[in-house]
Amino acid sequence: MDNKQLLNLRCQHTETGMTADEIATALQATPGWAQDGARIAKTYQFKNYYEALAFVNAIAYVIHAEDHHPELVLPYNRVLLRFDTHTVNDGKGGISLNDFILAAKVDAIFEQSFA
Repeated sequence: MDNKQLLNLRCQHTETGMTADEIATALQATPGWAQDGARIAKTYQFKNYYEALAFVNAIAYVIHAEDHHPELVLPYNRVLLRFDTHTVNDGKGGISLNDFILAAKVDAIFEQSFA
């Protein structure tokens, strides 16, 4: 699976997590994202708080439309996103394809508007 394929997918409600090999492959398709325990994470850098907040507003629609919401931390000029899927592993949480679909879509917004 590559980045372009991820961009064309939609999130699905799922209880299916990914294997370690599937996660490693998906991480290669989403540069800058890293596994952080049972989730994936990435930090985006901006010139100031206003740009960081504009990015959060820019990604809000796609996050809502896909119905898959990240943990979001917004210090002054950075945005930290962490994605996991709460329904996998019998409700204990973990990484699913949905996390990588949104990682690719959020990256595309960043590249188009803020890079």
